[in-house]
Amino acid sequence: MELVSLLEQVVASGASDVHLKLGQPPVIRMDGELEPLPDHLPLGEGDLDDVLEAITAISPRRRESFEETGDLDIAFSHPTLPRFRVNGFRQRGAISFAFRVIPSEIPNFDQLHLPPGVRRLAAEHRGLILVTGATGSGKTTTLAAMIDHINRTRRQHIVTVEDPIEILHADRGCIVNQREIGLDTVSFEQALRRVLRQDPDIILIGELRDTETAHTALQAAESGHLVFSTLHTIDAAESLGRMIEFFPPAKQQQIRSILAGTLRGVVSQRLIPSIAGGRVPAVEVMVSNARIQDLIRENRPDEITDAIEAGEYYEMQSFSSSLIALVLDGSIERGVAANYATNRHDFLVALESAEKNAASDTATASPTPNVARIAGSMLRTADAG
Repeated sequence: MELVSLLEQVVASGASDVHLKLGQPPVIRMDGELEPLPDHLPLGEGDLDDVLEAITAISPRRRESFEETGDLDIAFSHPTLPRFRVNGFRQRGAISFAFRVIPSEIPNFDQLHLPPGVRRLAAEHRGLILVTGATGSGKTTTLAAMIDHINRTRRQHIVTVEDPIEILHADRGCIVNQREIGLDTVSFEQALRRVLRQDPDIILIGELRDTETAHTALQAAESGHLVFSTLHTIDAAESLGRMIEFFPPAKQQQIRSILAGTLRGVVSQRLIPSIAGGRVPAVEVMVSNARIQDLIRENRPDEITDAIEAGEYYEMQSFSSSLIALVLDGSIERGVAANYATNRHDFLVALESAEKNAASDTATASPTPNVARIAGSMLRTADAG
């Protein structure tokens, strides 16, 4: 099997990922669903060995590490292709690979259909900003859009620590230094211990994985830097809980106080199948204000969603209001939206109210309703009831 030819077919198909496994033909992910790539035979051991050789050709140390550990994270590029994030692993003694297509061009906020609150957070100059969601929810692309916006509008120094580097940023208004674990530095821990000595204004940490990375992120944010990172959490409330849980119980109240002072916002997203084909993002945006800070300090995460729904002035929005807006503008189906809602029953009650409100506006020939505003209003009404 010729890897470049295979990946060219994957890109041409519009797939987001391709999986390579012994005894199976290549399997692609299209709009969130897996399907075999047409006209391919099942892969043999020789095919998978060839793939391993191709992706580690420029980094023999990565091959040696894979032979020792059975795990591989690496980026693969070729002149005729976009970049790919590659994870290699052993299963039942054989090699498997998952390739993720990385966009060649960084899309902007409008192209990604991101709400105004995301642009607002990208305008911050200090503090911690988290982008969260499940694997494959578009966190990397959203972060890239935020970094690209800063790169085009400021003259500062951006340092990223990634495993591996996915989206490449050229120097525009900013100087951008991107460090890859295993290629440019031994580990996240080593890179983060030194990053504050590199005169950064903005720091991107690929993922908050443990106590040390979380502590470094908070320390950098406390010292006046703007820090971006990701978590595999489903919404803002869970993200705050995860940040606190990185630390031992004896330190958690202190960490709440630090987090209340440094956190600027949380962007959480889910990709939803669209009626028109493809997927659209439902996005929750939490922007720090006095109420949010009090809820963090006082350990009241159950009230975070209510604070988000009441935070329209700060360009916040909840998942439910985002989903309702997508239903009302015809982007997604009601049943699909309900399946992705955090609380199905509450969502359906709020959606029904929003639909009645929108129908009433149409019947009285009022101006076109602001569906996001209606959604937020209906959610607050439902909660009050």
